[in-house]
Amino acid sequence: MLRKGSPRATVFGKVAACSGPAPARRPGEAIVDYIAKAREVIDIELAGLQRLRAGLGSEFTRAVELLLERLRQRGKIIVTGIGKNAPIGQKMAATLTSTGCPAVFLHPSDAMHGDLGLLAPGDVVIALSYSGASEEMLNLILCIKRAEVPIIAITGEPDSALGRNSDVILPVTVEREAGPLNLAPTTSTTVTLALGDALAMVLLEARGFKMEDYAKLHPGGAIGRTLLLKVADIMRTGERLAWVRNDARVKDAVLAMTRARAGAVAVVDAEERVAGIFTDGDLRRHLADSSNPAELPIAQVMTPRPISVSRDHLAVDVLAIYEKHNIDDLVVVDEHGRLAGMVDIQDLPKFKIL
Repeated sequence: MLRKGSPRATVFGKVAACSGPAPARRPGEAIVDYIAKAREVIDIELAGLQRLRAGLGSEFTRAVELLLERLRQRGKIIVTGIGKNAPIGQKMAATLTSTGCPAVFLHPSDAMHGDLGLLAPGDVVIALSYSGASEEMLNLILCIKRAEVPIIAITGEPDSALGRNSDVILPVTVEREAGPLNLAPTTSTTVTLALGDALAMVLLEARGFKMEDYAKLHPGGAIGRTLLLKVADIMRTGERLAWVRNDARVKDAVLAMTRARAGAVAVVDAEERVAGIFTDGDLRRHLADSSNPAELPIAQVMTPRPISVSRDHLAVDVLAIYEKHNIDDLVVVDEHGRLAGMVDIQDLPKFKIL
């Protein structure tokens, strides 16, 4: 808090509260309102995105159809760019690949030293260059043209050499970059990145790419792991499965739960078909209902016809069932209704499902 007579920091003519003394500035350093400047940068980039959105039209449709055509022919997408567009292109290629569209990034300089071998008939190139006039990019474009591979240009200068040598032009013209000097690529790279994401997501839906397809391409991620795991992979079996016959008593059920360190026991008939389930919650509820609850017939206190799933159900389905029915244990049955296992909600965290 400022005390009477203490110095105050002035930012663009406004008084700024300080928790301590203002930091010393070196000669030539300007006083900057950090938050206001950050918001100005974001506003400029938002304006660029709005301009991009409003300008989408038939050329975007042509680009999507060209990409779909090449993908149907088992071709791949080659993304190329130089300078600040290189990491943008790498991200674009990675997003396309992770959503089922085979893509690779090709740096123009590397292409001139052997990596041009990535290019094959049936491929399609997405070339990123705001000016459309960099020497390295134009040298690569000539090689691509000789190979008769179509080019989709993402550029701020549709009339540039890149634009004139491309089959489809997606303009990313911006009114200004976000920096004070209007030089550092900021708005233009943001818009290019957003356009790449738009292409990838439109292709994803056009190709009918589903959640299961995404999971297969991301087996190490949380989404992939959850969607690929089956109930058979997470259910309790053998010594970890608690079960009793339907002629057992509560004490037998408690012993079975204790041995398996489980919170529930499955109740089966003589053919091992599931007749019911008995949980530790059921036990607590019946403790006050009988002078000798341990001797109660399990068939009298169990929950008959419990909710069940098959071994082939996805693990993610189990989580949805738990949430819908507010239960902690789920019986797994085979095609004949016989006990195959149980899924305990306490086991899900170790499979990184919850």
